[in-house]
Amino acid sequence: MSGNIKLEICDHADGVARQAAAALAGVIRSRSETVLGLATGSTPEATYAELARMHRDEGLGFAGVTSFNLDEYWGLGGDHDQSYRHFMTDRLFRHVDILPWNTHVLNGRARFPELECRSFEDRILSAGGVDLWLLGIGGNGHIAFNEPGSPVDSRTRLVSLTQETIDANSDGRFFSDAAEVPRCALSAGIGTIREARSIVLLATGDKKADAVAAAVEGPFTEDCPASLLQDHPDCTFIIDAGAASKLASR
Repeated sequence: MSGNIKLEICDHADGVARQAAAALAGVIRSRSETVLGLATGSTPEATYAELARMHRDEGLGFAGVTSFNLDEYWGLGGDHDQSYRHFMTDRLFRHVDILPWNTHVLNGRARFPELECRSFEDRILSAGGVDLWLLGIGGNGHIAFNEPGSPVDSRTRLVSLTQETIDANSDGRFFSDAAEVPRCALSAGIGTIREARSIVLLATGDKKADAVAAAVEGPFTEDCPASLLQDHPDCTFIIDAGAASKLASR
């Protein structure tokens, strides 16, 4: 195994969601003014459902939490039903007591994307940095929309999506056709993500197994963006048996 990445392997995807939610809840309970980095996509949906349940049934409070989302499709406003602002509102924000003005999602309709990205970085600094950043992983090893080749020190910026990522997002879970998927996105950079005090990456299913193995056991390389987390001092991958199936050492 390469680097400092810690592995937590669950039998099934629901176990991944419970462990991830417990990790986020632990940070929130330890520091009422927690700053969270959040991901979108199908993998964290169950984690957000579990956090909403913990809020409802166990009194987990979000009133002091500030959140920053990894990315947003370029060209989509927050009212679009496929925007990540809409995703977060629908899956988490409206189910807990987080204050709307403390939720930061990049504006996909910003007139000047460079200024929007710079403002996003400034807001993270003003909040004192991210305590825990939750990530997913793409089949090509991308984190956020940092595709292979993204520099380890990259910052929040406008990026072009690969055809693989476009195809993965057009399988009916979100967009029904590849032609509907935006070709660009605003994305936190790998350098931005690496500055979080703690990182938790989630992966479920055997379709993610090659990417997980490359990230954990492969070389530290921009060819697999998730491998650039190997030298982070506090990075944990919470994965299910399918996603762990290509690991040489488990």
